[in-house]
Amino acid sequence: MRGLVMNFAADAKVRNIDDEFMFGPAFLVAPVTQYGARSRSVYLPAGADWYDFNHGKRYSGGQSIDADAPLERMPLFVRAGAIVPTGPDIQYTGQKPDAALTLLVYTGADGSFSLYEDEGTNYRYEQGHYSRIPLRCDEATHTLSLGVREGDGAGAPASRRFVVRWVDGCGGGRVHGDVAVDYRGLGLSVVRKL
Repeated sequence: MRGLVMNFAADAKVRNIDDEFMFGPAFLVAPVTQYGARSRSVYLPAGADWYDFNHGKRYSGGQSIDADAPLERMPLFVRAGAIVPTGPDIQYTGQKPDAALTLLVYTGADGSFSLYEDEGTNYRYEQGHYSRIPLRCDEATHTLSLGVREGDGAGAPASRRFVVRWVDGCGGGRVHGDVAVDYRGLGLSVVRKL
């Protein structure tokens, strides 16, 4: 968790915001602290476009918006260019190890992410027994690249199904059709259909 000023020092408006924070490089979290509130004002820092995580609507940075905050969730925004892996609910390490993962790619900027997995039950990762897959989205070519697997692949299936989903924010959060690919440790690219 980081204060907004740590990621957006050039934006003077974030210097006194003490009730929003970045969770990693992709997520802006805006907790609701007022009893009974069902919305709140959220400042989206300049220098990036932002997506409402729940609706997919895209906003330009450098503005305040009135964000919905129903009882069951708080306002959460994703920075353009983010690559967010999602998967099935799991209850313990090793459950559903070969389940497909969905990669949510938030368009509007270049971005990168490193998907890391290990066995989760020992220290063998210190000897190179892990899997790290570099991911990179290129906005100009509308391409997501999955790089060559680093490490020996321990803790990850030899073949993994990825479902790539691009979120573009147009029309209230349009999602481009899912593209499923089977990754076997070698690099591959997926092109977004426009």
